[in-house]
Amino acid sequence: MENFSFSPRIINPKKIANVILFSADDKLRRSGKIIEKEMPWINCFVLSDPMSVSDFISEKASVFVLDDMSMIFIDSQKIHKNNKDAVVILLSSNDQIHRSSPSIALKKFPYTGKADLIFAFNQTKYIPNQIITSVVRCAEDLLNIEYYSQERRFIFLIVDDEPRWFSQFLPALYDIIGQRADVKVTRTYEETLQFLFGVEHESDIDKDQYPDKGHGDDVVCLITDVFYPRGQEQHSKAGVDLIKLVNAYYPRIPTIIASKAKEAEDLKDMAFVLPKGDPGSIETLRKYIYDYTGLGDFLVRNVDGKEIYRAKHIKELYAIIKKAEKETSKAGQLRNILENYGRKDSFSTWLYMHGFRELGDRLRPMHITGKELISVLKGQLKKEILRMEKTPIIIDNIEVFELSDLLDALRKADPSIIQPLSDTDTFSTWLDCKSYPELAEELRPIHGSGKKLSFKIAGIVEKWIKIYAERE
Repeated sequence: MENFSFSPRIINPKKIANVILFSADDKLRRSGKIIEKEMPWINCFVLSDPMSVSDFISEKASVFVLDDMSMIFIDSQKIHKNNKDAVVILLSSNDQIHRSSPSIALKKFPYTGKADLIFAFNQTKYIPNQIITSVVRCAEDLLNIEYYSQERRFIFLIVDDEPRWFSQFLPALYDIIGQRADVKVTRTYEETLQFLFGVEHESDIDKDQYPDKGHGDDVVCLITDVFYPRGQEQHSKAGVDLIKLVNAYYPRIPTIIASKAKEAEDLKDMAFVLPKGDPGSIETLRKYIYDYTGLGDFLVRNVDGKEIYRAKHIKELYAIIKKAEKETSKAGQLRNILENYGRKDSFSTWLYMHGFRELGDRLRPMHITGKELISVLKGQLKKEILRMEKTPIIIDNIEVFELSDLLDALRKADPSIIQPLSDTDTFSTWLDCKSYPELAEELRPIHGSGKKLSFKIAGIVEKWIKIYAERE
């Protein structure tokens, strides 16, 4: 039987190759060392004059990180003209900018208009070493979302007008989602509407064609504040209307309200309320994201929201579907739940996130009901399980089908082959598809280079081979 080719789920095909740092702040300049350590494929340039920054030219994707004073003197238009894939970032130490909406910051500090993204930094709470990799990653996400990524359902949309929130929140969020999703930040109601629906006003949303406009169909989670600008109103309750709008058009998108405002409690039936900065809030966020956005297990809940089944991988999902075939009241209730999941497009979101793009396409959305739905789901899942048995990952011309093959290939392959497969999360995507989610999670991703990287990955694979053997 002929083998199938494996297509990894690479959400960011365009990788940042250069980071240009221009700042008088010593800690910000030295954060380049963190970039070199955590993102070893990036070349970091610490420049000392505005002309060198403005004249920098590269055919590769580049991020320009500047502080407030530096931003005043550089020519951002020239940077974009000379560099096709450039993102200009302001890392501001100005507390007024930290707390200001875009229009207010632009009026008081016109240089903020040169930046594609704005983050807060200081020497106490938003320390450069702790936020710099998230800043670079957010720039990479921006490029890929707008121009390069061909994946489905891969965007976390964060809506807040204050740059200090992005600096505080994104390091934690990226730690949770790893390489499996991108982040898009918006700061006004109008910018958010444009991103989701491709329109300036709610009245312009096409009720029939809206999934084909904007990026709403690719959003897997909305995280929003309650108060941010809408039109001329700087402190509007735009978040309330946004949640209602998303709930109406994209009911499959889980929504998190990041706010301590009392207005957030009024929306708890439509969204999950995460009080900003509360102790334990990040772990609560991690659990919610893994349970509701497709990153973790596939959860089946009854009408009361109680969990009744949980699938860690596609084989366990297949086993749950089979339970709905029976002629029992319990099976009938499960069929009703799965019908609702099909209508809300819940299957495809989880399948996309776990590397099953073609299957996700076939199962979005499911409008059939009853045993016909169960038959289709069972047939499609079984077909994919059998296909993956004949789908190897290729490592240095070695075909890998099983974990023992993977371990052998890791020990034999040229380390230069291993690094890009790890950096792009290719190993984890293949392992997810092969129903090894715990191993996939531990390898998601590991950065490094040379024999040290190969040795580390091989050690983890060897550990899990023993664990899986003991389970069997």
